[in-house]
Amino acid sequence: MFIDLPRGLEAALISSPLPDGELDGFHLAADTIQRYRNELAAAPQFKETATTLRRALTAEDGGYAVLRLGGLAQELGPLNDRFLRLATAFAAEVAVPFSPFPRWPLWKDIGVKVDKDPGKSSGIGYNAFHMDLVNAIRPPDYTTLLCVRPDPLGGGPSILSNPHAAVSRLSEDSRALLAESAYHYGVFFDLHGVGEEYKPFPILDGSDVGEGFVRFTAKMLERSVLGRAHADAARELAAELVRGQVSFMLQPGDYLIVNQRRFLHGREALHDGQESVPAPDRRLLLQLFLRAGAGDGSAA
Repeated sequence: MFIDLPRGLEAALISSPLPDGELDGFHLAADTIQRYRNELAAAPQFKETATTLRRALTAEDGGYAVLRLGGLAQELGPLNDRFLRLATAFAAEVAVPFSPFPRWPLWKDIGVKVDKDPGKSSGIGYNAFHMDLVNAIRPPDYTTLLCVRPDPLGGGPSILSNPHAAVSRLSEDSRALLAESAYHYGVFFDLHGVGEEYKPFPILDGSDVGEGFVRFTAKMLERSVLGRAHADAARELAAELVRGQVSFMLQPGDYLIVNQRRFLHGREALHDGQESVPAPDRRLLLQLFLRAGAGDGSAA
């Protein structure tokens, strides 16, 4: 779902001086969240917009939303502290912002590096379907991406796919294999707030199809040693994810929020010629993770 800000709300937010946020460990402090909420409660249609956002993320047929903050970004600047506080305040209406990486603040830069592995989030190639921190016991409930600059050459649309719908199209034998703890991917170190390493893990991490995480990253097919039957089942799932994908281009100020229990995400390749784009002009996203609490509609 794409959510535009009502004009009255946008005007009120532009003039709203939210206080600096404080952290409680690696989470946005509860009193900061409450101050943001109190400050914005009187803004016209803020509560209604926040409710629409939450419903888009947790309703039975939902799981992702793009909040259109382009007007705010243009007026305040996409890297301006006031703008980032406003984006954080919207995120905090969904769940608690936190950083699992001690060396990063809440917002983590995802720029473009032409000499990096093309399949990585900061690479220039196809970034296949995945969930973030797939090998953590408690991965973030939500992953969010704020577009500062799209690819100036016109590439890199975001892709999303409903993994539960994809799983439902597989055979019983394939689903049984995906439910076995036979998968692993990546390294695990210096992380906070996501529990211990989960290795090996099942791709279908729930009691039934439609519940729990689908712990999938297509990169495991090339970068992990898997048994043939389990790898074949994962490849079938990868194909179904592509078959059911949606894609769209994020514009400056667009804020994509993904419920990781409902959707996997990725990105098409950036346009050829990234080497010719000056580094300060290349695609830039900011990433923020969210932790749902009891009663938020997405926590186990």
